[in-house]
Amino acid sequence: MAEQDRAPEKKKYPARKYGKPKKIDPILGPLKLLPGVWKSEGRGWNMIALPFSTAPSPLDYRLLLNQYNEQLEFRLVDNNVPNRGVDKDRTPTAETDQFIVTLDYQQTIQQVAAADSPNSGLAGPAGLPIHHEPGLWLHMKDEITDGLDIARLATIPHGDSVLALGQSSEHAGASCIPHINSLPEGVSQDKERDKDGKIVLDKNGKDILTNRYLSPYQQFHANPFKGTVTAPGFPGFDPTATHVLLELANQGVNVVKTTVLSVDSTIPTGGISNIPFVVRKANAAFMKSIFWIQELAEKDKYGDPKLRLQYLQLVMLDFFPRRDGLPPGCCPGLIRWPHVSINTLDKDVEESKSCYE
Repeated sequence: MAEQDRAPEKKKYPARKYGKPKKIDPILGPLKLLPGVWKSEGRGWNMIALPFSTAPSPLDYRLLLNQYNEQLEFRLVDNNVPNRGVDKDRTPTAETDQFIVTLDYQQTIQQVAAADSPNSGLAGPAGLPIHHEPGLWLHMKDEITDGLDIARLATIPHGDSVLALGQSSEHAGASCIPHINSLPEGVSQDKERDKDGKIVLDKNGKDILTNRYLSPYQQFHANPFKGTVTAPGFPGFDPTATHVLLELANQGVNVVKTTVLSVDSTIPTGGISNIPFVVRKANAAFMKSIFWIQELAEKDKYGDPKLRLQYLQLVMLDFFPRRDGLPPGCCPGLIRWPHVSINTLDKDVEESKSCYE
């Protein structure tokens, strides 16, 4: 019998599973450590530029910094969500189904302290709920394209919906935290220099931005925001060095293994959709985030490795015309304002019990 005349084998679909996974379920792939409740008190830091009338000053924006508490909860939705497909180029036509691990997540954030420049009187008090985000994490178990095996879907009450795609990886030890440029794009970021070309430092030993339009950034660069932290030597949150507090949180911590989840909404088929007002006034253009899930040498009360979660998230907001003198059409016509959030969370083993079998 010719190969093309043989009856195709009936494909066996894996059983779909709803409910709770095992405590650490390998079938969840790179998401296996996430189910449960993660908490952080006072270790979250956020920076965002917001349109704000400062007349007669020409700024028309304020730079807001927050210190925050966070709870992040993950629960299994299904470990085999089926996406149906066929390969029409084969004879006979063959099924090419994809199966996806899906976790639901809920992120809630409360403000501990805040400061802005110029001072608007709108920064808000301690205990203010400042963010709520429901969403999904996906692990594509098969039919993977371009190595993209994970995705994050998020919805934000401001009127934004996000799809970001990316890759997972594992390595021994802790990760190197990237140093991102968190100054706005589309304005001069030059540093003040003396007649010999050396960078001029202020009385605190910090370099000085020459662009007066960035004076709020210079203010918090020269005097980093410390929120409620009074510990000697605490460097505070510097908007030009947002990686520092993540590195500080890793000092003295013995990280045995790290799972990395890195996603980016600019990858083709990803993106952000916003309501009309957001698009007109401060459009959320793209989002990139990295999660580092750390397995520590230190054990919890049940003898299992303690787990920590660190993240660095960057959202670019577009508003106000560029000020760097570039001709129209050379680059995007609006200033891009980095919205940066970082945190270090610990897994709460007691509260996480409700998320397992």
